[in-house]
Amino acid sequence: MKILHFKRTMRAEDGGVVKAVLDLCACTVGPDLATTLATADASAVPDGWQKGSVPGIEVRLLEGPGRSADRLGPEQLATTEALVRAHDVVHLHSMWSGANIQVAAICRKLRVPYVLSVHGMLDDWCMAQRRLKKVLFLRTFNRGLMRHASALHCTAQAELEQASKWFDPRKGVVAPLPLDLEPYRTLPDSGVALRAFDGLDPSVPIVLFLSRIHYKKGLDRLLRASALLDARGVAHQLVIAGTGEGDYPEQMRRMADELGVMKHTRFVGFASGEPKVALLRLADIFALPTSQENFGFVYFESLAAGTPVLTTKGTDTWPELEASGAGIIADNTPESFAEYLASLLADRVALGERGARGRSWVFEHLAPDVVRDSYLRLYADAAGKGAR
Repeated sequence: MKILHFKRTMRAEDGGVVKAVLDLCACTVGPDLATTLATADASAVPDGWQKGSVPGIEVRLLEGPGRSADRLGPEQLATTEALVRAHDVVHLHSMWSGANIQVAAICRKLRVPYVLSVHGMLDDWCMAQRRLKKVLFLRTFNRGLMRHASALHCTAQAELEQASKWFDPRKGVVAPLPLDLEPYRTLPDSGVALRAFDGLDPSVPIVLFLSRIHYKKGLDRLLRASALLDARGVAHQLVIAGTGEGDYPEQMRRMADELGVMKHTRFVGFASGEPKVALLRLADIFALPTSQENFGFVYFESLAAGTPVLTTKGTDTWPELEASGAGIIADNTPESFAEYLASLLADRVALGERGARGRSWVFEHLAPDVVRDSYLRLYADAAGKGAR
């Protein structure tokens, strides 16, 4: 079977969807399965993939100018049509893409079935942002896109329950995203993190925020929770790993100053590679008071590093996190986070035991070879149903 993944741009700034597409491509290869990734911007695609050095994965760059910022131009469409013709199933990613509508139309013309991954974009919180514009888009441009899809893919049951308000629930399919666990099989020494990020004291419990510094992630609530911990005399360090746009990161620095928590808070910038894994391992707990998160790769990366997670029901995978034995779900308030953190940090040994359970769960449930069968069934079902 030949699978064609399409996402118009594969750029680092496109966020978690890019990682999801890459991990899915890597997961869906095998003796009887070949994967092609088609994109007009491959800047976040590994060099080895683009050079054709990874067996079973082909990257096709759609050359030529786009028709607009969100649509493919004539040359790109011609290349895409040839690719669709040569594949058994097409996998489209993201909801708000004019190019997806174009590719779906090609699929219908050639009678090639396609699957659409929603990637959390129909969650209640997301749909409340610029709601009128999104509802109009769904009911006009995206109506045919969803109606003719063989399946609409969600990464968790909690996502499907929200997203299916906007499409026929019978088309919904739940399959977790695969997680690249190779960097976590042998964990780096904590010294890697201590050398990479100045000013950390491993003798004091570390609360880690590792995410984009964006208002939906709730860093302001975590800073207020830190101030409440100070008022209760709970020793801790707050480590903020991430970057953001505009002046919002600076607003958060000023807030930390005003709350009096900057003395034990470190803004360490973007973390990646081995230092990121080491930082996840060094932390006592990963905390994210988010308003909305779809799959949330970083949660499961934290568990893979043996570090428990404290988050909210704004995360679509919160039931899975709880099931891991290392995910704690709080109300999305500074008071609730402070209460849980005070209790959890009081026993670092118990936290470590939780983390060990979470690490075992991730390797058992989210390893690519485990998740792969869900996608094989998804694609086989789509191919069996044919174009709609």
